[in-house]
Amino acid sequence: MHRVILLLDFAEEYSKSLLKGISAYSSKNGQWTFCRMPLYYREMMGVKGILKWAKEWKADGIIGQLYNEMEEEFFEGELPVIAQDFKERFSKIPNITGSYWETGVLGAEYFLNKGYYNFAFYGFNNIVWSRERAEGFEDTIRKAGYEVNYFEHKKSRSTDIWYYKSKSLSKWLRNLPKPVALMACDDNQGVHIVEACIHNKIRVPQDVAILGVDNDVTLCELSDPRLSSIDLDIERAGYESAQVLDEMIRTGKKDNRDIVVGPVKVITRSSTDMFASADAYVAEALTYIHKNIDRNLVVDQVVKEVPLSRRALEKRFLQITGQPVYKYITKVRMEKLAQKLLDTDQSVFEIAVDLGFQDSKNLARQFKQMTGYAPGEYRKKFGNSSLIG
Repeated sequence: MHRVILLLDFAEEYSKSLLKGISAYSSKNGQWTFCRMPLYYREMMGVKGILKWAKEWKADGIIGQLYNEMEEEFFEGELPVIAQDFKERFSKIPNITGSYWETGVLGAEYFLNKGYYNFAFYGFNNIVWSRERAEGFEDTIRKAGYEVNYFEHKKSRSTDIWYYKSKSLSKWLRNLPKPVALMACDDNQGVHIVEACIHNKIRVPQDVAILGVDNDVTLCELSDPRLSSIDLDIERAGYESAQVLDEMIRTGKKDNRDIVVGPVKVITRSSTDMFASADAYVAEALTYIHKNIDRNLVVDQVVKEVPLSRRALEKRFLQITGQPVYKYITKVRMEKLAQKLLDTDQSVFEIAVDLGFQDSKNLARQFKQMTGYAPGEYRKKFGNSSLIG
């Protein structure tokens, strides 16, 4: 049985999700004993104080939010340490880090699929998880032929911009080309943008569609309108962090292996419940598809909603989305199936009925063609139940 110090921000949903994964590993491997050390110990005690306290408590290891300047002292210490890279990645000790670039790419693709052609990013240039999310977002948007607008605090040294230059932020939001798809570096900043838009009488999502990261459910649903967010595989990272620490404790060998938190999916709420396109007819078709995806839609039904011939709509739709109408419908339907597989315990047959299908085998076949997994395999691989399986 190990004794482990946790130096985390226990008020954050991210840290709570990490703790769930750590606890799951502990339950399977000897019921560890934990000491929850408040973050202010970092400033009050410093590295030497933390290590001294850990020695007195007879700790076997530490998982914590650490400053990068602390790395050398922790690396040279006797205790195994895993660091959460809340500013920059560490080079000598294992990081709980993220696929930040891929998260930005997912956000960009989400908005591009909604037909947006104006884009913005709100975050911090001097913090790794924000900077790399912005880079992934911008790279994907630029490859699609568009530009990304940034708020001027991109080079700010501040780590808390709830109050930061509100007049400048208001001016930036008012001057953004509309409608605009805005990705925030995390849910805290996403909610801040929602509040700033309301203060400036800017409509969400009609003028500014806003997407956060972390899927902090309490925070997202406290927002008005509710904030859409990218869900991350945080619990699994907590589980793997405990596994790596366990190996370091048992073998006595230091490790430099990173634990990577990957993006899972976008959770759509009211703040992005809108479809944009320079082509009003394509925007109307997109809106109709997403509102009626639970029906067994066919292209002719979509064509009836716009005053265009099927050929004309198909041509415009392909130019805007990069896909024919029928392929887009299939893609959205498979995304809905994937979300239901992870969010519910419904059978594929029950989900097929919900999506307007009478043939669940056909739905399962299409899902495997698109994702590479049968529905059951997908649920096992990406669902929370696989965490401790």
